[in-house]
Amino acid sequence: MKKNTNTFTFEEIFEQNKRRIHYHLHKLNIQDPHQEFYQEGLISMWSAYKNYQPDKGPLSTYFNFIIRHRLIDLIRKESRRIEREVLASTEEEATFEAEVYHKASNTNFSGLTVKENIKSDDYLWQQVKGILTDKQWKWIRYYIIEDKSLKEIAEQEEVSIEAVKSWGKEAKKKLRNADFEKVIIESIDP
Repeated sequence: MKKNTNTFTFEEIFEQNKRRIHYHLHKLNIQDPHQEFYQEGLISMWSAYKNYQPDKGPLSTYFNFIIRHRLIDLIRKESRRIEREVLASTEEEATFEAEVYHKASNTNFSGLTVKENIKSDDYLWQQVKGILTDKQWKWIRYYIIEDKSLKEIAEQEEVSIEAVKSWGKEAKKKLRNADFEKVIIESIDP
Protein backbone atom coordinates (compact mmCIF):
# COMPACT_ATOMS: atom_id res chain seq x y z
CA MET A 1 0.00 0.00 0.00
CA LYS A 2 1.69 3.15 -1.20
CA LYS A 3 1.09 6.22 0.96
CA ASN A 4 0.92 9.85 -0.14
CA THR A 5 4.12 10.88 -1.86
CA ASN A 6 2.84 14.34 -2.75
CA THR A 7 5.24 17.23 -2.18
CA PHE A 8 2.45 19.64 -1.27
CA THR A 9 1.85 20.33 2.41
CA PHE A 10 -1.59 19.92 3.92
CA GLU A 11 -1.84 23.71 4.37
CA GLU A 12 -1.37 24.17 0.61
CA ILE A 13 -3.86 21.43 -0.20
CA PHE A 14 -6.31 22.88 2.33
CA GLU A 15 -6.12 26.38 0.80
CA GLN A 16 -6.88 24.92 -2.62
CA ASN A 17 -9.74 22.69 -1.39
CA LYS A 18 -11.37 24.40 1.62
CA ARG A 19 -14.36 25.36 -0.47
CA ARG A 20 -15.16 21.65 -0.86
CA ILE A 21 -16.21 21.51 2.78
CA HIS A 22 -18.54 24.48 2.33
CA TYR A 23 -19.88 22.93 -0.88
CA HIS A 24 -20.84 19.71 0.89
CA LEU A 25 -22.31 21.57 3.87
CA HIS A 26 -24.51 23.51 1.43
CA LYS A 27 -25.33 20.46 -0.68
CA LEU A 28 -26.41 18.48 2.41
CA ASN A 29 -28.35 21.51 3.69
CA ILE A 30 -26.47 21.55 6.99
CA GLN A 31 -26.90 24.50 9.33
CA ASP A 32 -23.62 24.76 11.20
CA PRO A 33 -23.69 27.67 13.67
CA HIS A 34 -21.05 26.11 15.96
CA GLN A 35 -18.79 24.93 13.12
CA GLU A 36 -19.00 21.30 14.27
CA PHE A 37 -19.67 20.01 10.79
CA TYR A 38 -17.00 22.24 9.27
CA GLN A 39 -14.49 20.82 11.76
CA GLU A 40 -15.55 17.30 10.85
CA GLY A 41 -15.03 18.19 7.18
CA LEU A 42 -11.59 19.55 7.97
CA ILE A 43 -10.65 16.39 9.90
CA SER A 44 -11.92 14.21 7.07
CA MET A 45 -9.88 16.26 4.58
CA TRP A 46 -6.79 15.70 6.75
CA SER A 47 -7.54 11.99 6.91
CA ALA A 48 -8.02 11.84 3.14
CA TYR A 49 -4.74 13.74 2.59
CA LYS A 50 -2.85 11.32 4.83
CA ASN A 51 -4.38 8.15 3.34
CA TYR A 52 -4.48 9.22 -0.32
CA GLN A 53 -3.13 6.71 -2.83
CA PRO A 54 -2.42 8.38 -6.20
CA ASP A 55 -2.84 5.14 -8.14
CA LYS A 56 -6.50 4.88 -6.91
CA GLY A 57 -7.73 8.08 -8.58
CA PRO A 58 -7.66 11.88 -8.34
CA LEU A 59 -7.26 13.51 -4.92
CA SER A 60 -10.27 15.79 -5.50
CA THR A 61 -12.60 12.81 -6.00
CA TYR A 62 -11.24 11.17 -2.85
CA PHE A 63 -11.74 14.41 -0.89
CA ASN A 64 -15.35 14.68 -2.10
CA PHE A 65 -16.09 11.07 -1.17
CA ILE A 66 -14.52 11.19 2.29
CA ILE A 67 -15.90 14.63 3.26
CA ARG A 68 -19.44 13.84 2.14
CA HIS A 69 -19.59 10.49 3.91
CA ARG A 70 -18.07 11.76 7.16
CA LEU A 71 -20.61 14.62 7.20
CA ILE A 72 -23.46 12.18 6.60
CA ASP A 73 -22.15 9.99 9.43
CA LEU A 74 -22.09 13.01 11.75
CA ILE A 75 -25.66 13.93 10.75
CA ARG A 76 -26.80 10.40 11.63
CA LYS A 77 -24.92 10.48 14.91
CA GLU A 78 -26.46 13.85 15.87
CA SER A 79 -29.93 12.66 14.86
CA ARG A 80 -29.63 9.58 17.09
CA ARG A 81 -28.36 11.70 19.99
CA ILE A 82 -31.23 14.18 19.64
CA GLU A 83 -33.75 11.35 19.30
CA ARG A 84 -32.47 9.73 22.52
CA GLU A 85 -32.60 13.06 24.37
CA VAL A 86 -36.14 13.79 23.22
CA LEU A 87 -37.28 10.27 24.03
CA ALA A 88 -35.69 10.40 27.48
CA SER A 89 -37.21 13.79 28.30
CA THR A 90 -40.62 12.69 27.00
CA GLU A 91 -40.51 9.56 29.15
CA GLU A 92 -39.46 11.58 32.21
CA GLU A 93 -42.27 14.09 31.66
CA ALA A 94 -44.84 11.33 31.16
CA THR A 95 -43.72 9.55 34.32
CA PHE A 96 -43.82 12.75 36.33
CA GLU A 97 -47.25 13.76 35.00
CA ALA A 98 -48.61 10.28 35.67
CA GLU A 99 -47.39 10.39 39.26
CA VAL A 100 -48.81 13.85 39.88
CA TYR A 101 -52.10 12.97 38.20
CA HIS A 102 -52.39 9.70 40.12
CA LYS A 103 -51.76 11.40 43.47
CA ALA A 104 -54.13 14.28 42.70
CA SER A 105 -56.91 12.02 41.46
CA ASN A 106 -56.78 9.79 44.52
CA THR A 107 -57.14 12.54 47.11
CA ASN A 108 -60.32 14.40 47.93
CA PHE A 109 -60.77 17.60 49.93
CA SER A 110 -61.04 15.87 53.30
CA GLY A 111 -57.53 14.48 52.89
CA LEU A 112 -58.73 10.89 52.53
CA THR A 113 -58.19 9.10 49.29
CA VAL A 114 -61.19 8.29 47.15
CA LYS A 115 -60.34 4.62 47.54
CA GLU A 116 -60.41 4.93 51.33
CA ASN A 117 -63.84 6.61 51.20
CA ILE A 118 -65.50 4.09 48.93
CA LYS A 119 -63.62 1.08 50.28
CA SER A 120 -65.83 0.91 53.35
CA ASP A 121 -69.13 1.24 51.44
CA ASP A 122 -70.25 -2.41 51.39
CA TYR A 123 -73.66 -1.60 49.93
CA LEU A 124 -72.03 0.12 46.93
CA TRP A 125 -69.70 -2.83 46.32
CA GLN A 126 -72.51 -5.34 46.49
CA GLN A 127 -74.37 -3.41 43.80
CA VAL A 128 -71.23 -3.16 41.65
CA LYS A 129 -70.54 -6.87 42.07
CA GLY A 130 -74.09 -7.62 40.97
CA ILE A 131 -73.63 -6.11 37.50
CA LEU A 132 -70.13 -7.45 36.77
CA THR A 133 -68.87 -10.86 35.76
CA ASP A 134 -66.62 -12.76 38.16
CA LYS A 135 -63.48 -11.75 36.28
CA GLN A 136 -64.52 -8.11 36.09
CA TRP A 137 -65.24 -8.16 39.83
CA LYS A 138 -61.81 -9.65 40.46
CA TRP A 139 -60.30 -6.71 38.63
CA ILE A 140 -62.32 -4.22 40.74
CA ARG A 141 -61.52 -6.04 43.97
CA TYR A 142 -57.80 -6.50 43.40
CA TYR A 143 -56.94 -3.45 41.34
CA ILE A 144 -59.24 -0.83 42.89
CA ILE A 145 -59.97 -2.00 46.40
CA GLU A 146 -56.76 -3.86 47.25
CA ASP A 147 -54.52 -1.66 45.05
CA LYS A 148 -52.63 -4.56 43.45
CA SER A 149 -50.69 -4.17 40.22
CA LEU A 150 -51.82 -5.80 36.99
CA LYS A 151 -48.82 -8.12 37.18
CA GLU A 152 -49.70 -9.24 40.70
CA ILE A 153 -53.29 -9.94 39.68
CA ALA A 154 -52.17 -11.86 36.59
CA GLU A 155 -49.80 -14.01 38.64
CA GLN A 156 -52.42 -14.64 41.32
CA GLU A 157 -55.09 -15.62 38.81
CA GLU A 158 -52.59 -17.43 36.53
CA VAL A 159 -53.52 -15.43 33.43
CA SER A 160 -51.74 -12.92 31.22
CA ILE A 161 -51.51 -9.23 32.04
CA GLU A 162 -53.48 -8.57 28.84
CA ALA A 163 -56.33 -10.70 30.19
CA VAL A 164 -56.42 -8.64 33.39
CA LYS A 165 -56.42 -5.43 31.34
CA SER A 166 -59.34 -6.81 29.34
CA TRP A 167 -61.29 -7.46 32.55
CA GLY A 168 -60.71 -3.88 33.61
CA LYS A 169 -61.73 -2.49 30.25
CA GLU A 170 -65.00 -4.38 30.29
CA ALA A 171 -65.68 -3.46 33.92
CA LYS A 172 -65.16 0.23 33.11
CA LYS A 173 -67.59 -0.03 30.19
CA LYS A 174 -70.28 -1.57 32.37
CA LEU A 175 -69.76 0.94 35.16
CA ARG A 176 -69.99 3.86 32.73
CA ASN A 177 -73.37 2.57 31.61
CA ALA A 178 -74.59 2.08 35.18
CA ASP A 179 -75.60 4.63 37.80
CA PHE A 180 -72.26 4.20 39.60
CA GLU A 181 -70.39 6.29 37.09
CA LYS A 182 -69.72 9.37 39.22
CA VAL A 183 -68.69 7.47 42.34
CA ILE A 184 -66.66 4.62 40.92
CA ILE A 185 -65.25 5.91 37.66
CA GLU A 186 -63.49 8.80 39.36
CA SER A 187 -61.35 6.37 41.31
CA ILE A 188 -60.80 4.02 38.37
CA ASP A 189 -60.31 6.30 35.41
CA PRO A 190 -60.25 10.03 36.38
